[in-house]
Order: sequence, then C-alpha cells, then structure tokens
Amino acid sequence: MIYLASASPRRQELLRQLGIVFEVLPSNILEVQERGESPEAYVRRVAADKARFVENLIRERGLSAHPVLGADTEVVLDGEIFGKPRDRDHGIEMLQRLAGHTHEVLSTVCMMHSGKEHAALSRSRVTFTPLTQAEICQYWETGEPLGKAGAYAIQGKAAAFITRLEGSYSGVMGLPLHELSEVMKKIGAEGL
Repeated sequence: MIYLASASPRRQELLRQLGIVFEVLPSNILEVQERGESPEAYVRRVAADKARFVENLIRERGLSAHPVLGADTEVVLDGEIFGKPRDRDHGIEMLQRLAGHTHEVLSTVCMMHSGKEHAALSRSRVTFTPLTQAEICQYWETGEPLGKAGAYAIQGKAAAFITRLEGSYSGVMGLPLHELSEVMKKIGAEGL
C-alpha cells in the first residue's frame, strides 16, 4: 500500500498495471520553475515537494504510515519546460513548436519512506512528425491536450504524431514504471 500524491488518472492506471495498491492523496503545491533551475532539477524538486506535502498531510490527519509516491513529468524543447497549456492558443503554440522536432520528456518518481527520500529520473526523446495547422487545431478540439504536459497524450490520439520514441513509454505517459519498480525494490516493497 502506498499513497499517491497525484490525482492523475494516467498515474493511477499505470500503478494498477503493476498491481500496486494505492490511495490517492493529491498534493497541493505550486509548480513554478525557479530562476536558473534546470529542467532536470525542476522535475526532481517538484516530485519531492509533492511527496513531502502528502507526507505532512498524513501526519496532520493521523493516517496510517505508508510510503508516499510523488511524480512529475515535463516536456522540454531546447531547454524550455512546456508545462500544461493555459488555454487554446497556448496549447496550439506548443504543438506547433513540437511538430517536426524531437523533444525530451523528463519524468521523476520520488518515494518518501521512513523519513528517507528515494528518487529516480527517466529521460526520453520523442520525435513528432511535421503537422499542418489544420491537424493541430483538429487535435486540440478533441479535448485531449488539456491538462497534459506539452499539450499531448502519447497514449491517445497524439500517438499518430510520434515517429520515434527513445526511452520510456510509461515515463512519457506520466509515471516511469521501470524507475518506480527500482525505487520500490530499494525500500523493500513486495508484490512487484
């Protein structure tokens, strides 16, 4: 049993895929890149902040002690973190910039357990085919890009845009399962 510091349905789906029993306790942290902070440092910090927030919540509420999983996934192009689209124009701009290019997806897991922090980073490279403005707008209208880093979902309709993936499919989806499995082995979790 773990606590998941995220309300993401994709992360929940991936945990179920591994047969991990979890309870959702979403974190409520502000996700803002600090001045001079690299994308790698950012995803590591945000994942840890989420896990720490929920660890404190557990103590405040007097809940049973179990490991806490924090995670963060970001799309990065030319050193710039894309985040989630604010609105239609922002989402379309992101997709225009990704079209015909290769970008990175950084996905970090951070497990807080018995006062210790265990983390791992997955780095993937995703190449998009060139896209027309009509294709981008049509994809936006599906509603799928909302709430997704980089304004796309690899497990959805955007899979048709991806010509190459180097790295972790589950990491691009939002939770790198290999890295999670390794972290859980370190803390002695059973059932994987």
